[in-house]
Amino acid sequence: MTKVNMLEAKTSLTKLVKLLEKKEEDEVLICRNGEPVARIVKYEKPKNKRIGVAKGKHKPLDLDAFNAMNEEIEREFYGV
Repeated sequence: MTKVNMLEAKTSLTKLVKLLEKKEEDEVLICRNGEPVARIVKYEKPKNKRIGVAKGKHKPLDLDAFNAMNEEIEREFYGV
């Protein structure tokens, strides 16, 4: 872990980011008066995309079928 002060972080941001990209550092701490105030880490892409996960697993519903489901759910919750 590298610790840098604000001025050094401003003047050498590119160098600090390269350290993270090359995995020479896991994180960089930015300090003010010797106290850590911020942390820079390498961005990791999410491994799972939630959008589209169920694509193709369910048949499409028409409006009448969708509305019928709403009535079924209402009966189960409210006993209507």
